[in-house]
Amino acid sequence: MSGAVEPSVATETRPNVVRRVLFLQGPLSPLYKQTGDCLKALGFDVHRINFCAGDWLHWHGKGCVSFKGQPSDWPAYIEDYLRKHEITDLVLHGDQRLYHRLAVEKAVRLGVYVAVTELGALRPGWMTLERTGLSTLSHFPSEPAAIRRIAETAGPVDLSPRYPSSFWLQTAPDVVYNLTNVFLKPLYPAYLRHTIYSPVAEYLRGAVRLLTEKRRNRAAEHQLAELQEKAVRYYLLPLQLEGDFQLRRHSPFQSFEEVLEVVFRSLAEVADDDVHLVLKSHPLDVGFEDWPGVANQLADRFGLQHRVHFLDGGGLAKPFEQALGVVTLNSTAGLEALQAGVPVKTLVPAHYDIAGLTHQGDLASFWNNPAQPDRDLLLTYVQALAASTQVRGSIHNSEGVAVAAKNIAEKIANRDLNAFGAYVDPPPRLARARALGVPL
Repeated sequence: MSGAVEPSVATETRPNVVRRVLFLQGPLSPLYKQTGDCLKALGFDVHRINFCAGDWLHWHGKGCVSFKGQPSDWPAYIEDYLRKHEITDLVLHGDQRLYHRLAVEKAVRLGVYVAVTELGALRPGWMTLERTGLSTLSHFPSEPAAIRRIAETAGPVDLSPRYPSSFWLQTAPDVVYNLTNVFLKPLYPAYLRHTIYSPVAEYLRGAVRLLTEKRRNRAAEHQLAELQEKAVRYYLLPLQLEGDFQLRRHSPFQSFEEVLEVVFRSLAEVADDDVHLVLKSHPLDVGFEDWPGVANQLADRFGLQHRVHFLDGGGLAKPFEQALGVVTLNSTAGLEALQAGVPVKTLVPAHYDIAGLTHQGDLASFWNNPAQPDRDLLLTYVQALAASTQVRGSIHNSEGVAVAAKNIAEKIANRDLNAFGAYVDPPPRLARARALGVPL
């Protein structure tokens, strides 16, 4: 999206209107097909636009059409489709994919109610479901008082773990979807995927990484244990993927290497000489970028040769235990750190970047005086988040898919997204993000 768009008179204000729901691309699972079936059972008119063979594989038949034009044809096509079919609701996964952000712009201007899904902020066992936008474009409030009101209105929320992830359901649907697109590319020759790497190359690299996982985990655990036994004072920086929309669309940076440069420079200029930085690889990184090599080059450049450490494996729980703080661009790892009681500094406005939760000063002030998260406010934020923008279910659990489909359908049917007053306009993080150069 080029920015927040003021909605016209919404369909929900007009009585006795037949609800017509259009689905675009969903996650790589049967979730959207099952959600559509639930809405059909409730009497809704359900439509679907496919962009590639993988989409068709997930959902085809009555109510489905294929867009095979050039990406430049899409804005006119989707506007015409919304008008011609009198669409009242638009559902899509991830609001910043090329086709999706253009569709959201058209839909909002036409008064279409937009529902956006994403993997759950409180995962596993949850899906995110927000109205109009996510992350920087989320309409969830950022003021602590407003968040407290949501939690008070919503009441207690059951946050117990459910629907554990299956490795098979995390990997197999992804492989089938993308290889279908590769081999059946001639059927949708103009389709522009939202990922930045070739799926085949990614799977080959991923297979090699999987073979070395145990060895890398052991090495990371040993390296971390040495740091902790020596009582090294360190901050943690979890890496984000180059293809992550949190980097590509919700930050002013073109590459995570630029993020590392900002952090390394600040550490060298401001932090005490005995403060170290621990980098943690992303669990889904397949190795297109040589992050250890990049880190070594930057360490040499800024005189940090013995103060930077790279963990190419393991989880986040152990590094959190003795970390002085976590520096992140806007990763959900920051929320995990807050839940572990670790101070967090985000470089751009993340969803959880709220006064009282994250460090509100600049990065320079974080190194020597990190603000501790308010535990009560954090619990309130999680409660408000779960009640208003999260639904139970998971695409990585067979039972969880059906649960998520039912819950999402019910929320859409009731126009109950960002409930309990969790929708404020304009998006409260957008102005701060733009001031930092985020291109929204």
